[in-house]
Amino acid sequence: MFDLPAPQFAQVIATEQAQQVSLMQIGPATMPMRPSDLPIPRRRNPDQQRETEREAGLQRPDLPDQDRLAQCLAKAQTNPDAALVEAQTWLGESRDSGQQVRANQCLGMVRSGMGDFTGALEAFAQAVAGVPKEQEVAALPLMAMAGNAALAAGKPDEALGWLDRAVAVQGTTDNAALADIQIDRSRALVALGRNAEAASALDDVHRLAPEGAEGWLLSATLARRGDDLPRAQRDIEIAAKYDPRDPRIGLEAGLIAVLSGRDEAARKSWESVVAVDRDGEAGKVAKSYLEQLGAAPTSVASPTTEKPGP
Repeated sequence: MFDLPAPQFAQVIATEQAQQVSLMQIGPATMPMRPSDLPIPRRRNPDQQRETEREAGLQRPDLPDQDRLAQCLAKAQTNPDAALVEAQTWLGESRDSGQQVRANQCLGMVRSGMGDFTGALEAFAQAVAGVPKEQEVAALPLMAMAGNAALAAGKPDEALGWLDRAVAVQGTTDNAALADIQIDRSRALVALGRNAEAASALDDVHRLAPEGAEGWLLSATLARRGDDLPRAQRDIEIAAKYDPRDPRIGLEAGLIAVLSGRDEAARKSWESVVAVDRDGEAGKVAKSYLEQLGAAPTSVASPTTEKPGP
C-alpha cells in the first residue's frame, strides 16, 4: 500500500471534534449533516399514540385537537409563517390543558421547521408542563422533541436532561421511540465528551431496535473514533446489512477500511456512494475521498519494481 499525503480522512477525528457543537451528531462529521428532523419518534405508531393520549385525557370529543393539530402541521408544509400565526392564535384561545398541549406541540414543530430551535424548545417544554405527572407517558414524545430541539440549538446539557427524563418515564412499550431517544442521548453525550456513556446508550439502541441501521452506523463511527477498528468494522457491516443503500454507511465503511490499511475496500465503498448519491452531499464527500486516494492500480507490480515513496 502506498502512503498518502495527509488525507482529509486521516484527520477526520480532529475535524469532527471541532464540528460536534454545530452538528450535534456522531455520524461521519466530514459530511455537513443537519440535526435529525423533529419529531423524534419518526416510527411511532400513530394509532398507539392516539390511544395513549386518549387514556391520558388529552383528547376530548368536543375539542377536536388532533384535527386542528394536523391542519396546523399541514399548513406548516406550505406556509410556515401562516402556521406560526395559527399556532400562536390557538395557544391564545386555549382554555383547556389538552388544547394548550396541542397548540404548544404545533408551535414547537413549526418553529423547529423554521430553524428556531430555542423557540421550539420553549414550546415543547410548555407542552410537557401541561401533561399531568400521573399521565406523563403521554408526554414522552414531547420530551423527546424538547431534547432534539435542545441538541439542534447547541445545548447538549439541556438536551441530555430532557432525554434522560424521557428514558425514565414508566409505562411505555414503544421500543422504536425509545431507541430514537437513546440515539439522541448518544449524540448529546458525545457533544459533552462522555463517549463511554454514549457507547452504552447505543448498546441500548441495539437492544431496542436490533435491525436499526442508524444505531449500528453511529456505534461504528464512535468505535472508529476510539481507534477500535475491529469493533467499527463489525458494526458497519451490520449497518450495511440492514440498509445497504444508505450513503452515510458507505462513507463510514470507507473511512474504517482506509484507516485499517485496506485501500481497495475503501475505494469500492466510496465508489458505491457516488453511484447512489452522485449529486448529494455524501456523493461529493466520497468523490473528494476518492481523489485523495488516487487512481486504482492498473497492473500488479513486478518483484523488482520499487514501491513509490511517500
